[in-house]
Amino acid sequence: MDNGTGLTKLGFAGNDSPSYVFPTAIATSTAASKGAKSSTSANSFLSSKRGLEDLDFFIGDEALSAATGPNYSLSYPIRHGQIENWDHMERFWENSIFKYLRCEPEDHYFLLTEPPLNPPENRESTAEIMFETFNCAGLYIAVQAVLALAASWTSSKVQDRSLTGTVIDSGDGVTHVIPVAEGYVIGGAIKNIPLAGRDITLFIQSLLRDRGEADTSLQTAEKIKQQFCYVCPDIVKEFKKFDQYPQEKFAQYIVETAARSKTVDVGYERFLAPEIFFNPEIFSSDYLTPLPTVVDQVVQSSPIDVRKKLYKNIVLSGGSTMFKDFGRRLQRDIKSLVNERIEISEKLSGVKSTGVEVQVISHKRQRNAVWFGGSLLAQTAEFKSYCYTKQDYDEYGPSIVRNFSLFSVP
Repeated sequence: MDNGTGLTKLGFAGNDSPSYVFPTAIATSTAASKGAKSSTSANSFLSSKRGLEDLDFFIGDEALSAATGPNYSLSYPIRHGQIENWDHMERFWENSIFKYLRCEPEDHYFLLTEPPLNPPENRESTAEIMFETFNCAGLYIAVQAVLALAASWTSSKVQDRSLTGTVIDSGDGVTHVIPVAEGYVIGGAIKNIPLAGRDITLFIQSLLRDRGEADTSLQTAEKIKQQFCYVCPDIVKEFKKFDQYPQEKFAQYIVETAARSKTVDVGYERFLAPEIFFNPEIFSSDYLTPLPTVVDQVVQSSPIDVRKKLYKNIVLSGGSTMFKDFGRRLQRDIKSLVNERIEISEKLSGVKSTGVEVQVISHKRQRNAVWFGGSLLAQTAEFKSYCYTKQDYDEYGPSIVRNFSLFSVP
């Protein structure tokens, strides 16, 4: 189970894609909280029964549709990768296991994911819920970056299958740049960027509003982002191309509603929206460091003996890295930063450098890289031996999950 800020991915180990992907959202009954006897919703007869209020909730897409009515309030239990509302998260897992995966937790080992630098107390709370509420057979909590590295092995570019590399994980709520050496996250060098998928969507929405388009909803902006956006090599040249060849470059998105269809023009936002990773000043006045510079800083603040490997294996993960040519542009920009530094050091030392290879790896499993990496590792024969079991938990308590032994990599 990979629970992210925006989307949750559920499935069984060994599959090549998750069985369910839906928003990490939960709609809880407002009637239950007010102590109202009954309500008009078809499902909330439960809330009129004493003691059953806790069962009156929806998750995922059902939660979004239930929250359009007056009887349910919507909440997102995860913010910026960290679980904020444990009560809601417990209910969310309950439905995930029994309603979607339809499995008996006592018979299954669970692999959950966590963001980098997750406080150990959060791991303990997770273990308490998984073992005491669901009585699951075994539990392993893996860091998302390590799983994303494992997922990149599907790419033909990866020759060296060690768990060393720099992971750029950009989802809906936050973008992390995480250096990993031999499966261990170098905690002191991690940087996070407060720009991710949601910010790109909001940027597109603001551009549509400025133009006074027919439909400027967040859903429309999201669809335009997914269907039309790409990364360009040079923003000035791209503006010229749009002005020279408007038929080819400008597009239209048709929004079908029950009453009538609306047409939304798609213009410069096609390349401007993903550009906020490379020129953040076009969107935000608070955060101004481009992504390539952040990646370079992360590698430079890592131990010197792993830097070459970290440059050679830069792995993309998450939906916001899926833009066309994103990896190519990133590789070019990081290369130019590295080459500049090498030139300066060559001038100062008078010694010719052997050079540093920079390689950004895009692969087919990028969107669900964390989930897929988990699926790969959890299907190995030795996975169960790395998990903590219910017996371990009963004997030592929740503090055992503060440390997990790492997978031995083939």
